[in-house]
Amino acid sequence: MTLLYRGKIAFIIKIILLALASAILLMLAQSAFAQKEYAISAFLLISVLALNYVYLTSRSVPFKFFLPGTIFLFAFVLAPIIFTVVMSTYNYKTGNYISKQEAIERVIALGVEPDEAGTTFDIVVGKTRAGELAILASDVATPQYFISTKTKRIDLIPTDLTLNEYGVATAAPNFMRTSVTNLTGNQEYARIKYVYSGNYFISIEGQDVGAVFRQTLKYEPSTDTFRNLINGTIYRDNGKGNYADSKEQILEPGWRAPTWFSNYAKLIMDDHVRGPFIRVFIWTVLFSVLTVLTSFGFGLLLALALSKPLRGRRMYRSILILPYAMPSLMSILIWAGMFDTEFGAINNILHTHIAWFSNANFARSAVILVSLWLGFPYFYLISTGALQAIPIELTEAAAIDGANGRQVFNKITLPLLLQILSPLLIASFAFNFNNFNLIYLLTGGGPRDQLGGQIAGATDILISYTYQIAFGSNVQDLGLASAISVIIFFLVAGISLYGLRKSKVLETFE
Repeated sequence: MTLLYRGKIAFIIKIILLALASAILLMLAQSAFAQKEYAISAFLLISVLALNYVYLTSRSVPFKFFLPGTIFLFAFVLAPIIFTVVMSTYNYKTGNYISKQEAIERVIALGVEPDEAGTTFDIVVGKTRAGELAILASDVATPQYFISTKTKRIDLIPTDLTLNEYGVATAAPNFMRTSVTNLTGNQEYARIKYVYSGNYFISIEGQDVGAVFRQTLKYEPSTDTFRNLINGTIYRDNGKGNYADSKEQILEPGWRAPTWFSNYAKLIMDDHVRGPFIRVFIWTVLFSVLTVLTSFGFGLLLALALSKPLRGRRMYRSILILPYAMPSLMSILIWAGMFDTEFGAINNILHTHIAWFSNANFARSAVILVSLWLGFPYFYLISTGALQAIPIELTEAAAIDGANGRQVFNKITLPLLLQILSPLLIASFAFNFNNFNLIYLLTGGGPRDQLGGQIAGATDILISYTYQIAFGSNVQDLGLASAISVIIFFLVAGISLYGLRKSKVLETFE
């Protein structure tokens, strides 16, 4: 067994594992570089160098143990935080996902309009004898037949063509039809603007149909502007990820562009964002405080009750921790069913027809009740443990001095309990601040006026509100969602640091 830790066998095993790790990381680095993810590729390369340097030398033995954790810390903790902060400074939403160059190509492709008559042709896709991509176009009503390529148009007479039963040309001299098999997966022929007449060209709209269009928008690389070829309007880069005219009419699509603190400014300056944000923030604080207070109060009450001699106390204790042992996902879904207006057990027991999830106040009450159900076993357990940590001599001395039970609890037990449990209460507050599962599974953040375009529901907390902004509406604003996530991060980090200072955990390392 010693050979696995020392000697030549251990060295060979180390080399093999290091080679495997390096090979996997280099493969991932190459893939990231091919996808133009240069930051990820650089990080993986640095990791490979660090691993080989640390494990092939004896310069830093302690770092051999810290390096894997350090790499994972950067990859899965610091990198997502940095990425979220960077994304919060970008205009990154529906219509602004792609790069600027891709946006220019898309605007050019979309900057066309059909001719007034809406002319279309039956077409056959193929090549000229010279190998140039071409279409054989037929207008059986006119009749009109021609071969068109990217550079020229060759008119044909019907007697030189092979026509099908509908009068559509299927073959012509100097034209070789491309089979459907060869066209499958080949989009090059579809991107060509085939010559028609004047400023108009034919664009392929389907496998057998071509339509006449003309270009209305032209890109000027020298000035980085778009010019409307019909009315002369100039569209310039507005610095927000779009080309816009003097009246702020923008061209779609846009691109990801840095807007620095505009997403944060929206939370303060934009009425459509500020109002829901403040309302959601207030409810988030209330929800977290009420959840902690009710769960702690109920858990402490049960712990005090079961600290007294009682027949069947072990059985009661086992029953009380059952909600804690059951997966919260199942508990929330069961509660959602129990609150159903028509078939839920709660309305049936109360003989009512309360629409729990359609009324804001009832929905919030349901959220607090379910959070109490999920949270009180935890506080019951920690309160039970904390009560046992309080010296019995203190309460006995108080009783000898004539203090009654309420005075002992208020003056001795509760202050000592709060001193012991304060860090856990603060940590629980921070947890409920981001309790996405409960809100999403129980009420979905509702009720909300979806017809009125309302994003924030009555029971949405900040994290579920962020999710709605990022993924839950027609316009997915990832930049604004990232800005809210950064604010949540600082709030939770502040609460956690306050808890650590109150618990004085860090002082034990000094």
